[in-house]
Order: sequence, then C-alpha cells, then structure tokens
Amino acid sequence: MAVCIEIIQADITTLAVDAIVNAANNTLLGGGGVDGAIHRAAGPQLVTECSALGGCATGDAKLTKGYQLPARYVIHTVGPVWHGGGQGEPQLLQRAYLRCFEVAREHGVKSIAFPAISCGVYGYPLRDAARIALTTAKQVAADDDFQRIIFVPFSEQALQIYQETARRLNL
Repeated sequence: MAVCIEIIQADITTLAVDAIVNAANNTLLGGGGVDGAIHRAAGPQLVTECSALGGCATGDAKLTKGYQLPARYVIHTVGPVWHGGGQGEPQLLQRAYLRCFEVAREHGVKSIAFPAISCGVYGYPLRDAARIALTTAKQVAADDDFQRIIFVPFSEQALQIYQETARRLNL
C-alpha cells in the first residue's frame, strides 16, 4: 500500500489521526504557537504526563497520550532555533523528523500529522524547513510503515511553500 503524503491547512488539534506532532520546547511543558494550542486542546493531563518525562533534547522526540485530542498520541519534538544555519540546524531539524517517525513506528502509528517544526518563534526559514520535512517524509514513505503522513503548515503562505516544495520533490 502506498503512503499518502498530504499537505493541508487545518487546525492540527482537530485531526483524527493516530498521532500529531508537537513542535515543543525543551521543557515539554507548553509554550506558544502550536505547542500552546496542543496543550490547551489536550487538557491538563498532558502537562502532568509531560512533567514526568524530564524534558526533551533538541532533535529528539517523546510520546504521550492525546487525552482530549482526537489523536491517540502526541509526539513531542524539539526542533532547533535558527542561528543562520551554521550551527547544525539542518541536521538537528532532520533528526527531529526522523525521531518522530521512529517513535511513531515503535507505537504502531499509521497516520501522523506534523506542524512546520521550528518555523514559528524558533525562526527557521520556511522554504528550507519544508524541504527537510518533505524530503525526510519521502524517504520514510519508501519503508511503507505509514498510511498517511500529513503536513499542516500554519498559514496560506506556508501552505503554498510546502506545496511548491512537494512539486519540486515529485511528491
């Protein structure tokens, strides 16, 4: 069965998928942007579970239950803060995506939705981040462990950049 890679504009907290990915900070205790939205939608049990995880290193990922979300799980990952690209940011961002896929596989996740990791307050350039995200998904899709990989960019402009990048990558 071929993996379906989708790019949609939606509220990631409303998606009925096996797992949504949270672009978290190192504490995993909530923050702004998609992180805050996921924590608010999941309910207070999420921060309670996250507080027992001991944080998360940049480029790593950890799984929790989805609680009040339609998604069964939340995979929290910490992408890099953009410092111009010379401090390993591309490798760290790719590692964050790869770790999300690894954690998802370990828990039998077949459908997963990603925000634009590191593209909010962490300042990662959207075009570069979209290329890394979609290239990584294309590589993972070849393994056929997933049925749906969904990217949920945060704005109309981000959606267009993801769509253009997907066309260039023949997705």
